[in-house]
Amino acid sequence: MSVLIVIPARYASTRYPGKPLVELRGATGQARSLVQRSWEAACAVQGASRVVVATDDDRIRQAAEGFGAEVVMTSEACRNGTERCAEAYDALGGGYDIVVNLQGDAPLTPAWFVEDLVAGLAAHPVAEVATPVLRCDGAALNGFLEDRWHGRVGGTTAVFGADMNALYFSKEVIPYTGRDFADPDPTPVFHHVGVYAYRPSALAAYPRWPEGQLEKLEGLEQLRFLERGVHMLCVEVEARGRHFWELNNPQDVTKIEAMLKRMGAD
Repeated sequence: MSVLIVIPARYASTRYPGKPLVELRGATGQARSLVQRSWEAACAVQGASRVVVATDDDRIRQAAEGFGAEVVMTSEACRNGTERCAEAYDALGGGYDIVVNLQGDAPLTPAWFVEDLVAGLAAHPVAEVATPVLRCDGAALNGFLEDRWHGRVGGTTAVFGADMNALYFSKEVIPYTGRDFADPDPTPVFHHVGVYAYRPSALAAYPRWPEGQLEKLEGLEQLRFLERGVHMLCVEVEARGRHFWELNNPQDVTKIEAMLKRMGAD
């Protein structure tokens, strides 16, 4: 199947303006921007036919072209990454079987997360969208709870049915567990990894729908699909010892740099 990976990168982030150009230092002390590290993660995916950065900002365009990325300029009117992916797909003329939205704030996304995601969507013809979920250990869950305790919006959690069909996503920690977990313990809480695989028909429909009430409240773009009854498949992925975190707040820079150093990444 032909797979297009789009990295939506918006400068005017509400929570963290200029986030795509924030520099992250790896194990050697070398600094590379968030969008470059996300692009490098996308380029490592086996089976990807094409990787593009989609932005509405010339600063991001110049930076991305500077490190060799293909850039598609999109409208400032795009309300989220999914709408930007839809516009980029149209600008490229379509023609792909699956479009992957690899969020520009997830430089630690392992290639196999995306590979497993694409394979999962391809194997479930009823599903129109797919997204990865990662079981939290106690350390990850406690990190989420600490963020919420301090009033920070950290990662997103997901709940799904026995058929792996998504039921809900939230910036709150769900489900409620009613107990404490030691750092290495597996938990019933799943971290939603901010990557999506769409069939072109679902991606084309999305921008035509108005924002849903739950989408507005949570600030989570994928809820528009659920509010419209779209079948969204959750694909459980394995960390394989890798750390995963998204850059949501300025405080996450130090956390991600520490993870890069532990991984020995440049």
